[in-house]
Amino acid sequence: MHDEDGRMHRFGAIHHVELQTADLARAIPHWDWLLGELGYLPYQEWEGGRSWRNGEAYIVIARAPRPGSHDRRGPGLSHLAFHAGSEADVDRLWAAATGHGWTQLYTDRHPWAGGDEHYAAFLENADRFKVELVASPPLP
Repeated sequence: MHDEDGRMHRFGAIHHVELQTADLARAIPHWDWLLGELGYLPYQEWEGGRSWRNGEAYIVIARAPRPGSHDRRGPGLSHLAFHAGSEADVDRLWAAATGHGWTQLYTDRHPWAGGDEHYAAFLENADRFKVELVASPPLP
């Protein structure tokens, strides 16, 4: 889709995702490490939040205006899934994540928790936000 100046826009592509946290000071280091490992760069910073950008899309972590907790198993957002490079990249992130505030999920089925042909790591942070780090299939 083009605007009146003839510039192409990514119609339908994600512009940004905003996640609300009860404890911004606790959440920022977790997300800063993970998003940095995935190629996101710091983008914006303000008293109530931070954002990281990768290309045209960015992710915001902001202080929730009301108390409460997130439950990824209830109605609402289940998880964010990221392309995470090769199987070796996924393995490296999986191993390092616990040192950066993330808990490994589905350890008994790792790295095949998403299915026999889906190499991925699943992590959860203290706010119970789940991320899926998906390996790109090897080139033929």
